[in-house]
Amino acid sequence: MSSDEKPQSDQGDGATPARQPIFNLPLAVLVLCGVMVAIQLVTDFVLNEQGREAVIAWLAFIPYRLVEPPSPDGGLWPLLWTPFTHAFLHAGWEHVGLNVVWLAIFATPVTQRYGPTSMLILFLVGALAGAVAFAATTLPHEEVLLGASGGIAALTGAAVRFIFQPPVTSVDARTGERKFVGRHLATLAEFVRNPTARFFSLTWLVLNGIVPLLPMLTGNNDVQIAWQAHIGGFLAGLLLVPLLERRGQ
Repeated sequence: MSSDEKPQSDQGDGATPARQPIFNLPLAVLVLCGVMVAIQLVTDFVLNEQGREAVIAWLAFIPYRLVEPPSPDGGLWPLLWTPFTHAFLHAGWEHVGLNVVWLAIFATPVTQRYGPTSMLILFLVGALAGAVAFAATTLPHEEVLLGASGGIAALTGAAVRFIFQPPVTSVDARTGERKFVGRHLATLAEFVRNPTARFFSLTWLVLNGIVPLLPMLTGNNDVQIAWQAHIGGFLAGLLLVPLLERRGQ
């Protein structure tokens, strides 16, 4: 470069380079994560032991109510809302922290594609599907379901239908510039044929499917992971996401 040449910038004179945010999460995802963290804060630092027990009794999903409804705690009535409200409760900070991270990863592409309302609907449908799968595999034993895993799994199942597909581009008629338009929502056949989507999904399902074997493999009987809710939510999102696609058209 000669001494009279100057570096060229497309920012213009005196312009500062645009800063890219480190976290580019949709507002709806941030709010949903914030609600979960806030509930955990209240549960741990505001409520006493009696209050925490009341939260579990009235907001956690306990399918054993179908066998023996507890008269002091609403009988069967909580079964109307606890298939959804259990998704906002967690067993501890490690549990809520892991779910918030997973939620941020997979709720973001779903929100960007379908909007916040559709994302929240799918999250709640996944929570319901997870609760149904949990009840079907734990009754008549008395088990309690807490955590957002079913709803997050539904968002994961929905996202894998499009995030691994090749990008769709278009050419600007005026400038000839090729621009990214989006990604095609794969049919189930296309989803199965896609090696990345297939590997991710099979790995995810296998890892959740072996959870019941962990006590035998590790000798630790304290492993408490609602693998049924994970699988139920994932399958719900995987199969139901085309309804959101048509809704957005």
